Amino acid sequence: MAETSDSELLDLFRTKDKSYAFNLLVRKYQKKIYSQVRRMVIDHDDANDVVQNAFVKMWKGLDGFKDNSQLYTWMYRIAVNESITFLNKKRTRFFIPMVDVERQLSEKLESDNYFSGDAVELKLQKALLTLPEKQRIVFNMRYYDEMPYEEMSKVLGTSVGALKASYHHAAKKIEYYLLSH
Repeated sequence: MAETSDSELLDLFRTKDKSYAFNLLVRKYQKKIYSQVRRMVIDHDDANDVVQNAFVKMWKGLDGFKDNSQLYTWMYRIAVNESITFLNKKRTRFFIPMVDVERQLSEKLESDNYFSGDAVELKLQKALLTLPEKQRIVFNMRYYDEMPYEEMSKVLGTSVGALKASYHHAAKKIEYYLLSH
């Protein structure tokens, strides 16, 4: 069976069967969205919760989706925002600095049964946790998702130049971390 295009899914959602169309949409993008969220929040269970919240927001907002942007870009933005919201709540709920949250995430990563990467990937993930939040997001989008800067600009509402600078700084910090640890 051929994969249904985004425009076909949107048409089906708007004109025929919302639940069925949304179910197809979730199946089409769930793994990609989960991967992005997981790289941001690290913990498998937390990532599942964030993804579920993101899909609930997508369900509620899909009627108002304007075709002037790509559907995945819109979905990605919601997932990134949900991840940031989750991390901020985690930090403020426990009154702990972000550095301590990142240290906890790093420790969780080491003991995570769901982490399927090798030692190099583990080291890279730990390096990512040392980055400021924005640099981490930009690095994940560019390195893992190979997202063009123009699309990243639409998702994050930041100029292409600023994104390139963030990616460059992130890459340098990661390189330093990998060489010094």
